[in-house]
Amino acid sequence: MTETTEAPVVAQTAETKTPSPTNETAVVTPAENGHAEAGDAKVAAGEAANGDEQSAAATNGGTTPDEKAKAEEKKEDPPKEMRAVVLTGFGGFKNVKILKKPEPTPQAGEVLIRVKACGLNFQDLMVRLGAIDSPPKTPTILGFECAGEIEAVGEEVEGFKVGDRVVALPEFRAWSELVAVPTKYVYHIPEEMTFQDAAAIVMNYLVAYILIFDLVSLREGKSLLLHSVGGGVGQAIVQLARTVPNVTIFGVCSKSKHEALAATGLIDHLIDRTDYVNEVRKVTTEGVDIVMDCLCGEECNRGYGLLKPMGKYILYGSSNVVTGETKSFFSVARSWWQVDKVSPIKLFDENKSLAGFNLRHLLYQQDGAEYVRSTVDKIFGLWKDGKVKPVVDSAWALEDVAEAMQKMHDRKNIGKLVLDPSMEPKPKPATPAKSKSKKQASEDKGAKKEKDDDKKAVENGGGDEKKEGDAAEEAKANGDAEEATPAQVNGDGAEKKEEPAAAAATNGDATESEKKESS
Repeated sequence: MTETTEAPVVAQTAETKTPSPTNETAVVTPAENGHAEAGDAKVAAGEAANGDEQSAAATNGGTTPDEKAKAEEKKEDPPKEMRAVVLTGFGGFKNVKILKKPEPTPQAGEVLIRVKACGLNFQDLMVRLGAIDSPPKTPTILGFECAGEIEAVGEEVEGFKVGDRVVALPEFRAWSELVAVPTKYVYHIPEEMTFQDAAAIVMNYLVAYILIFDLVSLREGKSLLLHSVGGGVGQAIVQLARTVPNVTIFGVCSKSKHEALAATGLIDHLIDRTDYVNEVRKVTTEGVDIVMDCLCGEECNRGYGLLKPMGKYILYGSSNVVTGETKSFFSVARSWWQVDKVSPIKLFDENKSLAGFNLRHLLYQQDGAEYVRSTVDKIFGLWKDGKVKPVVDSAWALEDVAEAMQKMHDRKNIGKLVLDPSMEPKPKPATPAKSKSKKQASEDKGAKKEKDDDKKAVENGGGDEKKEGDAAEEAKANGDAEEATPAQVNGDGAEKKEEPAAAAATNGDATESEKKESS
């Protein structure tokens, strides 16, 4: 007989796969087939999982892992921040805060200054109150005066480079660790000058120089009445006036400053501000040649009345407007109302002059940048010659700016107040515990007593129950006269009757009930 191999051939044919359109056949063993199917299943599962993840991310509006990876690659470092003194709203000291702000970038025509010292001026107090014309929108960084080193230079800048030591007068934004300032408000400082001196000299001496030499044209033999002689501008005016021979200076300030100012030997007559008109008249009945007023209000009328013929009255401030921590519309109105309206005819008849000076308007609104720059150069020349030296009252950390403002508000400073970003703030005193009201104290006392009573009860355990049990046992032992029966009083009769029966049982005798049962 001939053996057939049809069945094996069929089986082999069933195990043969054709993976491609070609005529080649691949023979796969059962074991190989099992491994291939397992591999295909893993690949299919991975693709399915990946597809599910992609579709889930798309469905939820999120990003896929690939997109996240690309986003992380493109992610940039967060912007650098700096400390700054920020006015969050007009009003009291609580609105002046130290906040983190993004570091500025110099634009075309600007330089970026790393601030080393800042000047505090009375104008800053008025800005805080919102008592100036065209106040800034809040929040804003405060400060008009700073000194430091140039850290970066914008396009189209000439005459300045990185590393230059400069002082600047930006319109706001000076009280920060970094500030970008247009070069027309930036001035080189002498190499020997410290940053604190630079921040103390520029604005104060700029005002004083223009008043003394450009508006008044101070000459030998003249007399000068100066308000707020102990302040930064007052000290600058005194020093510049002393460069002119034989000038008599009447300094008006608080009595508490007289001793310190007298020690300088620069002021001829120190007068308390409460009654300065009569004090001046005691020295000279004719009056004075020049009155320099930074107060305004009723001082305008008094000062004008002290002028000699050919005298000059100069108004360069209005600090009388600042009467409290917040703006007072009454103070503003009173300051305006108290000033007499002087007509040119009156000036003509009396041979007197009135003038005013506002550095902020000149510099930022009236295009006086070049005039100011030439004046700053003259001031630095006087400093190099040793004819002027700024008086620094004290330096403060940025965090202590509110305390520095309070000192200036109270007129307690002699000279300039300076802010130093590198200084550590003063340690704050511990906040005292708040006193409780009588009602709260009474409630707390009652709660404490109740808590103590509960604690004692827990510590004693069942003390009350124990006492009650002892009382019950004592009553049981002694008996209760009202409820006791005769049997209980005379002894327990039942127990006595049971004694013979018990004795009989003990002796082995039958009781009567047992006898009846047996019969």
